[in-house]
Amino acid sequence: MSLRIVFSSGIFIFSFLLFLSCKETVQSDRKPNILFISIDDLRPTLGVYGDSIAISPNIDQLASEGMTFRQTFCQAAVCAPSRASLMTGLRPDSTRVWHLGDKFRELEPDAVTMPQYFSKFGYHTVNIGKIFHNYMPDSISWDEPDLRPSEYLRPEWLGRDGETFYISEEVNRSQEVKRDSLLKLRPIRYADGWNTGPAWEAADVHDTLYYDGAQNELAKRTLTRLSKMDKPFYMGLGYFRPHLPFTVPKKYWDLYDKEKIQLPNNPNVSENAPLYSMNSMYELRHYDGFNHIGHPTSDYRMAEDTVRTLRQGYYASVSYVDALLGNLIAHMKKIDIYNNTIIIVWGDHGWKLGDLNSWGKMTNYNIDLKVPMIIRYPDQKLRGAETFALTELVDMFPSLCELVGIETPEYAQGTSFVPLLTEPQQPWKTAAFSQFHRRPRVSVDGKRYMGYSINTKDYHYIEWYAWDEKEGVKGDFKSAELYDSLNDPDETINIAEAPAQKETIKKLSARLASGWRSAVPENTK
Repeated sequence: MSLRIVFSSGIFIFSFLLFLSCKETVQSDRKPNILFISIDDLRPTLGVYGDSIAISPNIDQLASEGMTFRQTFCQAAVCAPSRASLMTGLRPDSTRVWHLGDKFRELEPDAVTMPQYFSKFGYHTVNIGKIFHNYMPDSISWDEPDLRPSEYLRPEWLGRDGETFYISEEVNRSQEVKRDSLLKLRPIRYADGWNTGPAWEAADVHDTLYYDGAQNELAKRTLTRLSKMDKPFYMGLGYFRPHLPFTVPKKYWDLYDKEKIQLPNNPNVSENAPLYSMNSMYELRHYDGFNHIGHPTSDYRMAEDTVRTLRQGYYASVSYVDALLGNLIAHMKKIDIYNNTIIIVWGDHGWKLGDLNSWGKMTNYNIDLKVPMIIRYPDQKLRGAETFALTELVDMFPSLCELVGIETPEYAQGTSFVPLLTEPQQPWKTAAFSQFHRRPRVSVDGKRYMGYSINTKDYHYIEWYAWDEKEGVKGDFKSAELYDSLNDPDETINIAEAPAQKETIKKLSARLASGWRSAVPENTK
């Protein structure tokens, strides 16, 4: 049977073009936008995660409309390795990004990142703020890389991080003097030499006068522009706070009574743990007034008043970013894109706030490995739910692919968590995997190590090895750590040498050696 249609060539051309236009519009409508939000150094210090101190109403509200993952682990507790892993969908031993100085694009020039991949499927990709490690915007990944507020586009600031800006003119002048001196000693420096100054600031100014606030206004203007495009967008928006220094408007400091701030549950290093398991706190030591602080494993103890001030600053920074996110979401509703946008919020690793007698990240302890991850998406059937299933940041790449209906790349080393969005209590991964490279210049004994971590429902097990940096392979086994996650969640005592744990150690060591593929859910194999 045939269908005969008579038309002039002019009408045919017009109809064909109209068909293509309608087809493209329909396809665009079917694919939701993606707002991919990184909050630097954010541990699960949020109301929705049960933190009784945190004032985070906007993130909590987002969680009430989406899914909260309560057991998410990063793959390495420091910025560059963690972000390279989740953005490529590969684990650190595959990206070969093991510490801050490693650049994935130099190590793996042909790597295809998440925004690169989504661009192939019709997404317009935009980067504002810190998504990859400090100012490594990776122009290859984005249609619009590294958008910045106009007031920060000075040529001398192009290598400077958004975390390094202060309001105080006195501090600004001091930074310039210090930077000039530092660059004379070594011209290539972290944050282009601008990361000097006090560890906190509480200026009585409008939200937009700090970098994250100015960046938030740019994000709003950009979303308005993107909303008028005929294709979906993928925006990576990276907030810099609560990364040090804790520089946010005074009103957010005023939300918290310093004297009522809870002190760390576990202020001491873990018993029986190897000394090289701990970070050296060089990050905090770099700020004014902290160059004297000792290694966590030493006799050094920070004054309680300083502990409270730093913790207050961290909480204030969380509340500041929370307010900015609330303002951004209100704008999305105003321009009518909220309901057609996947919003995923995540922290790149945890952070010690005096826990384990330390500050910062850079260990294999769960205080540094556990992160928040919250997602809200269009037509979500189950809202305001949470799951305690084991998940990992490397899972975000395949999950977003599945949510928007595009093919997951074969090389992805994560597992889509989409099934958990409708059945959050189903059997899931049996383990989560992380690692940390301890370099000689910050190791307590001046030696190099790689620690491999596996978290299960009941235990956290870590194996430390000597590390061959040139070859990128582990050497001799050095020591192990074992923590009872059910009875000792703060990881106060390493029980790896306890005779009663011999069989547990044997099983966990075998599971660690078998790797992440052996832990994926049965229904996803």
